[in-house]
Amino acid sequence: MTLEGRVAVVTGGGSGIGKAICLRLAADGAKVAVLDVNEDAAAQAADAAGGEAVHADVSDSASVDAALAQAESALGPVDVWVNNAGVPAAAQAERVNPRAEQQLAEAASGPITTPLEGLVRLPDDEWRRLLSVHLDGTFFGTRAAARSMARRGTGSIVNIASICGISGCAGYPHYSAAKGGILAFTRAVAKELIVQGVRVNAIAPGFIETPTTAIMSDRLQAALRLQTPLGRYGRPEEVAATVAFLASDDASLYVGATLSPNGGIITV
Repeated sequence: MTLEGRVAVVTGGGSGIGKAICLRLAADGAKVAVLDVNEDAAAQAADAAGGEAVHADVSDSASVDAALAQAESALGPVDVWVNNAGVPAAAQAERVNPRAEQQLAEAASGPITTPLEGLVRLPDDEWRRLLSVHLDGTFFGTRAAARSMARRGTGSIVNIASICGISGCAGYPHYSAAKGGILAFTRAVAKELIVQGVRVNAIAPGFIETPTTAIMSDRLQAALRLQTPLGRYGRPEEVAATVAFLASDDASLYVGATLSPNGGIITV
């Protein structure tokens, strides 16, 4: 696989999976624009990838459009766009984790009777925030990239979802809804844009070792590892490798597909 000479834009590229994606695409020869709401993180990742740091708030369509213009001004027309930006459901985790711990304790000796109450205690603003960053951000990024790519009849867009969007993650209805929406959105726009030479696909990772996992206790993290037949969390670099494949010409037959690097949690 090679991306030599191509221009790649990665949203949320300043840390975690996004940074790993930036480094992998750069290693494969791409010129990378690192988009992030955290300007310092974007600058550090761009320096590591030899790319361009661009400030962007993906929940604001005007900010995304301006970021694309800045990236193309600095590096040239975009060939690869990765919608990766997201925010953790940290406040929800604080509400749900103690009840999940109680469920684990109950499961060891009998029936589970403690409800998670993730739905009924979820505030409106947190619901809207998760969807605005994950789902709206994917829409704004895909639309901006498509406007540039379609004129040239070429391009690859990769949307980062989650296994929560496939099977649903108990206690996190807002995150699951956002990621499920990304998968349906990907399938719809992929069928439309391929006629103009633009491929759109999605990745639905399993449990990945990032700073976000720190919001869970050691016991809950161990329980998630037990759910994974591989027996460990995935690494950001493994997700980045899947992005590099979908961005390359080797994935020319993939249109509207969802690849799920998850260690065997879900098999299709």
